[in-house]
Amino acid sequence: MGAAGSAGGATDLNPKAIAIQLPAEIKWTKGRGTEQAIMAGDPSKPGLYVVLQKWLPHNNSRPHFHPNDRFIHVISGTWWVNTGVKYDPEGMKPVPAGSFVTHFGNEIHYDGAKDAECMLEIVRIGPATSTAAEEK
Repeated sequence: MGAAGSAGGATDLNPKAIAIQLPAEIKWTKGRGTEQAIMAGDPSKPGLYVVLQKWLPHNNSRPHFHPNDRFIHVISGTWWVNTGVKYDPEGMKPVPAGSFVTHFGNEIHYDGAKDAECMLEIVRIGPATSTAAEEK
């Protein structure tokens, strides 16, 4: 169903003025330990983009960095984060739902979920790249 007519009773909304996606209409793609939905923009191209990301239980990234700042809102669950080149999952700090986090460009971090899924909204200027930075 079209975005403007999908929210019951919203068929009289001007689709040039507003677009609505109900939860069942959001298209998720599976990754390694994550699911992602592109909500606005295109992460592979220059410019602003917005994605929803679900970290599935017992999945973490490894130390890495991005060239640009990323702005992250924890929508649900607890997100676990740490910084530095040494991967230390026991040292990860909990970030509860409702929190706002900034990953600063070119600074090393890693993150993920422990026992339960968490959902994030990530806003950033693309293209989305990630550079591994783990010291073993």
